[in-house]
Amino acid sequence: MNLANKLTVSRLGLTVLLVLLLVLRLPYADTAALALFIAAAVTDFFDGRVARDRGQITPFGVLMDPLVDKVLVCAVFIALIERGRLDAHWPVQVHAWMAIVVVVRELAITGLRLLAASRQLVLAAERYGKHKTTSQMIAVVALLTLLAVQEWPESLSAWFLPWVPVAALVMLWLAVVLTLWSGAIYLWRNRSLYLEGV
Repeated sequence: MNLANKLTVSRLGLTVLLVLLLVLRLPYADTAALALFIAAAVTDFFDGRVARDRGQITPFGVLMDPLVDKVLVCAVFIALIERGRLDAHWPVQVHAWMAIVVVVRELAITGLRLLAASRQLVLAAERYGKHKTTSQMIAVVALLTLLAVQEWPESLSAWFLPWVPVAALVMLWLAVVLTLWSGAIYLWRNRSLYLEGV
């Protein structure tokens, strides 16, 4: 297994540990979860770059890299449902329906790509899909920061608390809207794949 694929697989391990930290609620677990998510996002950036620079692009990497990204984001959204309201003053909360939107969209698009692959077709990533992924990653960082900042000393948290809840709320809703929008566009543009023979 080459370095790029090892980085991809390491993200699965980080995902499991991150979800455990969010669920178990140990001291400073939210801060550790934030650090792990950022580490996972960094490995996501580097595994693709390493694969391209070293000529290590493999069928495993092409399949698993986007799949692991989806598992990571979906797992965090699902884990955050249990946390309820994340801020005492702002209505920042990952509702079950929001997580369902994210999970269903990712499953639908993955299914569509598998259908295309079975017909020897490759569906390229759409611009809206890239915006969706970026918004989801930023939303998760903002949400985890909102949890983590409550564990930090007051001298540090005082700088974050005035604006992090607002940023988390805005990014959460933006991520949900872009998830719906990008999924709808992708399904519509590739409708010939699943409507064929209907």
